[in-house]
Amino acid sequence: MKYRLMNILACPICKTFPLQLIVFNEMKKASSIFVVNPCDEYCSYNKSRIDDLKNKDISLDCKDCLQINIVEGILICQNCGRWYPIMDEIPRMLPDELRNKERDKDFLIKNKERIPNETLSKGKPINLSN
Repeated sequence: MKYRLMNILACPICKTFPLQLIVFNEMKKASSIFVVNPCDEYCSYNKSRIDDLKNKDISLDCKDCLQINIVEGILICQNCGRWYPIMDEIPRMLPDELRNKERDKDFLIKNKERIPNETLSKGKPINLSN
């Protein structure tokens, strides 16, 4: 998954934007994209809204951003408490009833040192308390 995808991802359940991104593992790859337009709303690479970055006079290094693939991580909705794993570079953003509960629980256990306690104990639809 590219950081740039965060510019358009919202929680599929409550539609909150932007989602919190926690990266566990990333890999740099050469990008064949030469013409780069900055993200419209949110720069996940800099963890800020585009307007805030412009107001702080921070330059956007989009070419560097496009060379990084997020291999593993987690997306968290700050509104409804749902979380979505990123595995093998793919964000798994399925509705609750279509999620693989066993795989999700294994993901939480494997990464519990890197996931916020709130998500581990109260995250939806699965957490380590249920």
